[in-house]
Amino acid sequence: MAKSMALLMIMALCDFTAIANSQVKNIFLLAGQSNMSGLGGVVKNIWDGIVPPECSPNPAILKLDANLQWVEATEPLHADIDVNVTCGIGPGMPFANSLLNKTSCLGIVGLVPCAMAGNKISEWQKGTFLYNQLVMRAKASTVQEYGVIRAMLWYQGESDTMSQSDANSYKEKMQKFFTDLRNDVGIPELLIIQVALASGGKHYTEIVREAQLNPDLANVVTVDAKGLQLQKDNLHLTASSQVLLGHMMVDAFLETILTTTSSINC
Repeated sequence: MAKSMALLMIMALCDFTAIANSQVKNIFLLAGQSNMSGLGGVVKNIWDGIVPPECSPNPAILKLDANLQWVEATEPLHADIDVNVTCGIGPGMPFANSLLNKTSCLGIVGLVPCAMAGNKISEWQKGTFLYNQLVMRAKASTVQEYGVIRAMLWYQGESDTMSQSDANSYKEKMQKFFTDLRNDVGIPELLIIQVALASGGKHYTEIVREAQLNPDLANVVTVDAKGLQLQKDNLHLTASSQVLLGHMMVDAFLETILTTTSSINC
């Protein structure tokens, strides 16, 4: 009996290793601040440990971990990346699961978590730590023919709603960041699916939202998180809202590739 169990464990490990080492056809960058890292289910710096079914692990969903290794993705997706906060549920896993459910021939999905809590758009400008980390991890995700980057999922801006000067300069800095990133990862038309804020400061949130809803850049698609349920801090999305957001981003991705020259080769 023990030998049989050991054999089954070895076979399972071999199966996963084969998947992890095979070509990851569809890679998605995840960047932004805490609502992209995911604090769903986190209260007073403690995650409740509840994983919604839509966030369940799947052997066909991998993530690039902090050591630049492909591993099976599990919640909290950003736990080894955004190490200065307690991470919980974010939009990444529901996005990947929904994408696989809606596109049966997709194969392997590779997620590249890069989000960090509490940053401004100025901290994502070319040459900064966060920018350099994002570019480095993006390039690492495609080495050894692991696949192609399909899009970046971007959710950031709450920190830029605290002052009028930050809010007023948001659009220009956002456009520059997106343009520089596309150039530095070598994908001039990289699809960017960004989220218009659900929360922020009292006075300047709408200025940032206006920039996000009207980015004035090609291949930048915005989904609106306004109205999604927030946790008691009135800042972070609940776990159920993160699931809904992941589904919204999948719909935006699929609608975009159906109406452009982009395609998924199954």
